[in-house]
Amino acid sequence: MAKLAPRDLAQVLSKLPSQPANENVIVGFETADDAGVFRLGDDVALVQTVDFFTPITDDPVAYGRIAAINSLNDVYAMGGKPLTALAVACYPQKEDLSVLGEILRGGQAAMNEAGVHVLGGHTVDDAEIKFGYAVTGIVAPDKVVTNAGAQPGDFLVLTKPIGTGAISTAIKKGAASPEVIQAAMDVMTRSAAVASEAMQKLGAHACTDITGFGLLGHAYEMARASKVTLVIKSQRVPLLPGVLELIKAGMLTRGDKNNRDYVGDTVEIDRQISPEIGSALFDPQTAGGLLISLPKSSAEILSQTINATIIGEVRQFEDRLIRVI
Repeated sequence: MAKLAPRDLAQVLSKLPSQPANENVIVGFETADDAGVFRLGDDVALVQTVDFFTPITDDPVAYGRIAAINSLNDVYAMGGKPLTALAVACYPQKEDLSVLGEILRGGQAAMNEAGVHVLGGHTVDDAEIKFGYAVTGIVAPDKVVTNAGAQPGDFLVLTKPIGTGAISTAIKKGAASPEVIQAAMDVMTRSAAVASEAMQKLGAHACTDITGFGLLGHAYEMARASKVTLVIKSQRVPLLPGVLELIKAGMLTRGDKNNRDYVGDTVEIDRQISPEIGSALFDPQTAGGLLISLPKSSAEILSQTINATIIGEVRQFEDRLIRVI
């Protein structure tokens, strides 16, 4: 299941009436950030998010685990600590309910390992399986990391390789090797908790979680919110094994076109970059990495500390929000 096309979603949101002003809303949906943040007091604020999607693996336990990690990462991207979760499940009532039990078991295990308690949830009889979580966490109001704080001179750090969208498509078509599948599963079940804690200590200026809008879609949102230009060095972007070959073989999702339409001409990709690399940069991700903007010295320490990759830099706004070189 792909997300709604981001451009269509943006049009819908833009037509909503203004909400009453509330000084305690630290982060709403105006900058397309990863989660909402609401101040409860001088020392604590709530972080809230929700995410769910159709299966990307035939292993129900793994599917549940990936759905949990994917949801938790939105809280980690804001610098928050997740506390509780509510499961959201759509499942065909006529199908084997033990499979749903395995999905829930995998998700709960991942949540509990993160110190998160699943309080309950909601289920719907649906022809198509969908699963995920609404997660609530906390963060100090002065420690919130949004997608709007990237500063000229910052370096950009990506914490995971990309390519899970193409690989998921290949899995559904029986075209992915066991080695490629395992590599994708390892990435999608890796929590962002360590990266989140490290970026906080190193003074990150901005962060976003790379998911359905792809690396360039989410980078675009960071650049737009921060009013800067991001320069991404395509050869530095880490890729999962076999991704370019799978893309060349046509293993693309609908998100490739949707994400390109979303950013429009605000992104400039050097003509020497191959079409396959371009598609990888737009590839929708599940439980993807964090894209973090922080000072050069801190970025170098972060990349070494958590085995992440510096993929670019932040400049004063030019005539494009993103340049891919």
